Amino acid sequence: MTSFSDSMTRQGLTRPREGRILGGVCAGLARRFGLDPWLTRLLFVLVLLAVPGSQILVYPLLWVLMPAERPGFGTPSTI
Repeated sequence: MTSFSDSMTRQGLTRPREGRILGGVCAGLARRFGLDPWLTRLLFVLVLLAVPGSQILVYPLLWVLMPAERPGFGTPSTI
C-alpha cells in the first residue's frame, strides 16, 4: 500500500523547489494543471475570498499534504 504523499507525487501534485512564493502550493498546482503560477495564485485568492475564513484552513492544509519536490523530479536541469 502506498502512502498519500506517494499518490500525490504520482499525480504530479508536488511543491516545486524553485518558483515558490510562500510554500509552493500554488506553483505546484499551476505546474500540475499547466497554468501560469501567477494566474493560479490570483484564482486561488479569488476562490478563497468567495468563502470567507477558508484561507486559514485550505492553504496550510495543502502545504502539509502536498509533498515537496524531490531532487531529480520534474524538469531536468541543464548542465
